[in-house]
Formats: sequence, C-alpha cells, structure tokens
Amino acid sequence: MRKAINLFLYLAISSLVVTSCVPSRQYQDLKDKNQKNEDEKAAIKSSYDDLLVKHTELAAKYDNIEKAATALSADTTVMGISLRKLTKQYDKINSLNDELLKKQGDLLKGNAKESRELLTQLQKSKEDLQVKEDAIKEMERNLDIKKKNLETLNSELELRNKRLVELEGILSNKDSIVNALKTKVSAALTGFEGNGLTIVQKNGKVYVSLEEKLLFKSASTTIDPKGVSALKKLAKVLETNWDINVMVEGHTDDVPYVGSGQIKDNWDLSAMRATSITKILLEGTTINPARITTAGRGEYSPIDPAKTKEARQKNRRTEIILTPKLDELLKILETN
Repeated sequence: MRKAINLFLYLAISSLVVTSCVPSRQYQDLKDKNQKNEDEKAAIKSSYDDLLVKHTELAAKYDNIEKAATALSADTTVMGISLRKLTKQYDKINSLNDELLKKQGDLLKGNAKESRELLTQLQKSKEDLQVKEDAIKEMERNLDIKKKNLETLNSELELRNKRLVELEGILSNKDSIVNALKTKVSAALTGFEGNGLTIVQKNGKVYVSLEEKLLFKSASTTIDPKGVSALKKLAKVLETNWDINVMVEGHTDDVPYVGSGQIKDNWDLSAMRATSITKILLEGTTINPARITTAGRGEYSPIDPAKTKEARQKNRRTEIILTPKLDELLKILETN
C-alpha cells in the first residue's frame, strides 16, 4: 500500500510540473524513491541466489558428514578386531605365565643357573603381559571415544538430512508452484501469447513480457484497450494466487526521449508506464498492493543491445515478473 501511495504522489507531483516549478529537492526525493524500488528488486534476486548457494552448501556438508561417518564406522570395526586379537594374546601370555610359575616351583630344587634363567623369563613375561594390558586399556578408551564421536556424527547427520529433505521438499514445491502458475497464466492469456506477449519460466520465476505495441502508443503512458484486456485476465490469475509476489518493470529503447510536459526522459516514461500497468492490475481486484513492486528501468536493461530497429522494438516492453514467496525456505535456512 505504501508503495502505491508513493507512486500516486509521484504522479501527482509530476503533473504539477506543467504549471509550476518543482524545487530540485522534491524532484531528488522522487528519484530516491524510484531507486529504492530498484534496490528492493535487486535484494529479492540476491535473496533467491543466496538460497540456491546455501542449498548447494547444505548438500556438500551432508556428503562430507556421511563420508566421515562411513570412515569412522570402518575404523571402529578395525579397532574391534584388533582388540579381540590382543585379548587372545593376553590369554595366551596369561596361560604361559601360569606354566612358568609351575615350572618355577618344580625347578627351584634344580640348579641355580636354570632357576635364574626361568626367573628372567618369568619377569619378561610379566612385563610383556603388563604392556599388553596397558595396550588393551588404551584401545578400549580410544574405542569408547570413537563410538561417542560416531554417535555425535550420526545425530548431526540425521538432523542435517532432515533439514535437507525439508529444503528439497520446499524447493520442489516452489518449482511445482511456478510450473502451475505458468500454465494458469498461459491459459488465461490464450490469444495474446505470440501477438506481442510472451511467457517464459526461468530462475524459479515466470516472466510475462508485453511489447509496447500491445500496450501503448509511442511515447504514451495510456494503455490501449487490447492491453487492458490482457492485464485484466492476468489480474484474475494473481487474485487467486495470493502467495505470488509481482514485479512490474517498464523498459524503453536507447533513443533519447524528446518531448515536454511531465515526462522528461526514458526513466520517467518507463516508470510511468509501469505505474499505469500496476493500477490496471489492482483496479477492481482484491490483490494486496503490498505484493506488487513497480519499477522503471529506462533503457538500461535491454534484451538486444544492437542499434537496429528490430532490437529497439524488442527492448520497448513491460515485464511482469511473478515469484513465489520463500518464507518457509528462509525459516529453514535461518536455523542452520
């Protein structure tokens, strides 16, 4: 609503230029408001690009965690096998120690030299046994740490997998919404498509492009009846799809505007044409004006940069860009 009021004021002030001299500061304010609309549009595009980047980062993190969990699980299995081997060795050494103790008792009565050798072997066996026991205890501690790390990674993996599934679901739903929207718009504008009107789906949005010949006479901001009819049909689709944001962009060619009155240049012409189209879309509908952003792009976003008659005809157009709201997607990304 605020943007609609600002545009209304802009038109009202522009119309007064015919009979009075507008202070430069007021004119600058109007240009600032127009720039603000440009910034908001750029912010929406940047937000959408950021969402795609974050989706890619989440998928990469998911793959890295899954690889780490697999490697850790394999490491745990190897350590378990080593632990069992050490346990068997410990049992054998323990058994050998018992035998040595028995032999020690038997040989105490024998010669002293053999007894000392047996005692030396016994001491070495005890030391080896202690080393094995220490190794087993250290292995058990490491195994416990690995198990805890594995449990932590599995929990994090499950959480990220859940968020990734939610994210993919929302993106898939958004694509379905865009596909359905394009179908509805094409059905509503049957008869206009190909006759000065094109409908294209790209970057998760639906672009409805209307050539100048369908809407305006040269240098005029008054919409022809045929153009009004097309816009009214489009408005019915927007009215029943309340979760779609709308950007109305006016475009001109690069030929400098020559004239007098409230239209000073191509910036003015493109902005006023976009405003006229916005008013037609809102007139007699329940569309929330807050859903619509209106902008004049002048000659600075051409389809074809060539300096030919055909290229300039393509560039003189109005684009109505339809974008699904991304509130649910933003909520999921904010929790990461």
